[in-house]
Amino acid sequence: MKTSTHQQRRALYACYGAMMCLAMALNFLPVYLTTFSHTFGVSAELTTEQLGRIPAIMFLSFIIAILATGPLADRCHARVIILLGLATTTLGLGAVAAAPSYTMLLFAVALMGFGAGVLDMILSPLVAALQPERRSAAMNWLHSFFCIGAVSALLIASVALAWDISWRMVAVGLMLAPIASFLIFLRLPLPTLIQEDRQRESMPSLFRQPYFIACLIAIFLGGATEMGLSQWLPTYAEHGLGYSKEIGGLALAGFSIGMAIGRIGAAMLHEQVPAIPLMMGCCAVTIVLFIVISIAPTPAIAITAAIAAGVSGSCLWPTMLAITADAYPQGGATMFAVLTAFGNAGCSLVPWLVGIISAHSDLSIGLLAVTLCPLGMMIVLMWMARRNSMGLIR
Repeated sequence: MKTSTHQQRRALYACYGAMMCLAMALNFLPVYLTTFSHTFGVSAELTTEQLGRIPAIMFLSFIIAILATGPLADRCHARVIILLGLATTTLGLGAVAAAPSYTMLLFAVALMGFGAGVLDMILSPLVAALQPERRSAAMNWLHSFFCIGAVSALLIASVALAWDISWRMVAVGLMLAPIASFLIFLRLPLPTLIQEDRQRESMPSLFRQPYFIACLIAIFLGGATEMGLSQWLPTYAEHGLGYSKEIGGLALAGFSIGMAIGRIGAAMLHEQVPAIPLMMGCCAVTIVLFIVISIAPTPAIAITAAIAAGVSGSCLWPTMLAITADAYPQGGATMFAVLTAFGNAGCSLVPWLVGIISAHSDLSIGLLAVTLCPLGMMIVLMWMARRNSMGLIR
């Protein structure tokens, strides 16, 4: 479907709103990890491994949703996929609000993660189709609204803690956002995800490309870098640095604000600074900041470094999506689904591993281990830059 400039703008803004919806659903949970420990611990508080299982299951469900619905998006209208994601996210939030036990909470976050995964899979290729000439900027703008949605949810959760409002009521209130977005997308004209006069590139052919495999590894490490810190930051602020729950939530809000600023900055710099050198520099800064977070002499320095790490690591995920889309423009939604699945595998596994490491040492050591992720990504990017200079993408 061809869309006018006005319709494209409306569709773009609607995608921004949907990205905020999935971010709000996913990012209010970390504020309540210690609350869940008190609420759902049977004879004692939940262990750090059990707490780490909550984001792990949420993001594993994310991956299942992406892989299950990605190929469908290349064969049916994008609106159907978006409405499915918004409806499931709404149901997941309702299930979180009503969860009577730890087991049911895991089921609820899995449902919510499934809906958010559907949205995350479809929004990137849709925005790439809306702005094919400036994909790097478009991806960073889109994912900056993930950060804005995350900040909104974190501020709501932090205020609710301060005012002694139940986390169940917060989940109910957040349902309003995906419901409103659902109504907007019902009649909104949307473009096709690939050029109609060209054949979609098959996944088997992509998996035979070493450069594409490098893209998958890089986005895995980018997701791990981001979520390895953000999912544990409120808990680290409370138990590791001695701050209150409210301050822990505000610290994560600061991290998300830093990510929004970083992604908007990357979008503005896309014509001045090449994507891969920008990402390599961001990886180097993030490595230094992660070390400071773990061994800082004062809690204030650690929190400041965590917020700064939000800025430095912000562009890794969306810019990697854009680099891959530029290299393989006919990959379609299936390619974005595979990329997003690998990225969210990093988002799922690394917070869980942080919990396991922390159970045998402490949380500062667990967070220090995340430093290996931007280091590994930097090495992969160096290889990709060399391939680009030699013209060996394919």
